Amino acid sequence: MNEFIKIKGLEGELKISHKKRDFGLTVSTKELVFQKPHTNYHIKLEDIISILPYEPPSGARPITFQKNGSSGSETVSMQSGMPHYRLYVKEATVHNRSGIFRLDGAQFVLPILRDLLLAISQYGGLKSIT
Repeated sequence: MNEFIKIKGLEGELKISHKKRDFGLTVSTKELVFQKPHTNYHIKLEDIISILPYEPPSGARPITFQKNGSSGSETVSMQSGMPHYRLYVKEATVHNRSGIFRLDGAQFVLPILRDLLLAISQYGGLKSIT
């Protein structure tokens, strides 16, 4: 069973949260939290460098990969139907069952619904470039 680690110490005021079976996204006035079973990624909105639409290569089928390592395992799925975005961030904080770690210069490809994307851009002070 996929169990999420509870979000502790959410900075700012909670604005919107979206949870699916294998991931969750929570947006506050100060940060974005990406939840996977057994791992939370805390990203301060001020640390987001850019958010770009992500399109898998044409003809690509839904993908799933499993990563096994010393810190545990993680399964990632990418399915059609939900818009995905690539986030480039200066840094992020990882909370997992082994502790709290910092990532420098990370990127994430995440499925983000329109309401969540609008909240991220509004509270993060991001502007759309067309």
